[in-house]
Amino acid sequence: MATVLAPLPPVAGWLAELDALGRRAPAFFAGRPVILDLTGLRLTQADLAELVADLAARDIAILGVEGAPPGVLGPGLPPALSGGRPAGEIAPPEGDGPDAAPVPSAAPLPPARSLILDQPVRSGQTILHLEGDVIVMGAVASGAEVIAGGSIHVYGALRGRAIAGASGQAGARIWCRKFEPELVSIDGLYKAADDLDAAFRAQPVEVRLVEDAIRLALLDRA
Repeated sequence: MATVLAPLPPVAGWLAELDALGRRAPAFFAGRPVILDLTGLRLTQADLAELVADLAARDIAILGVEGAPPGVLGPGLPPALSGGRPAGEIAPPEGDGPDAAPVPSAAPLPPARSLILDQPVRSGQTILHLEGDVIVMGAVASGAEVIAGGSIHVYGALRGRAIAGASGQAGARIWCRKFEPELVSIDGLYKAADDLDAAFRAQPVEVRLVEDAIRLALLDRA
């Protein structure tokens, strides 16, 4: 399984969000195969070369590129990938395709978008969505990872890693119906399974920050 990075315009702002994630989880991309999804971006070959160089400077090596405009790829750039099976790990860019209506320059920024996953998150998958909440209608398996700029909602068992507030939102929370995580984190503060109170295991739980500390609370079953 590869991690898919889908830059959003403006790319400079997206890189700044990526840097914020790097400060909170410095080793997140270490050893991970990464695919760059350019769907919806209008890039020249020089723009892409600069983006790949910017990512390389952050120790992010690109395995291949998907969704590249015709004629953009070339010598010295990662190869095009085809035949993959998208699994919904990352929210696709919206409203910036070739047929999209023009947006006035003075338009306000779009509201945060939630990523809703109708399928369970399988072991080995990484869900990375920095633009809002992540809502998982099923379970998050052991060995899986969900990273959200906002809050994380799991309507099943949470057995993998849940990292909320990755864009600097200390008010983000994690909710799940069955609490069995390998790790939970909010705004860079985290607790691993060994540090979590066993009384909350297998219970419906809310995770939040209180005075810069991870706090757990049981949810009402009613």
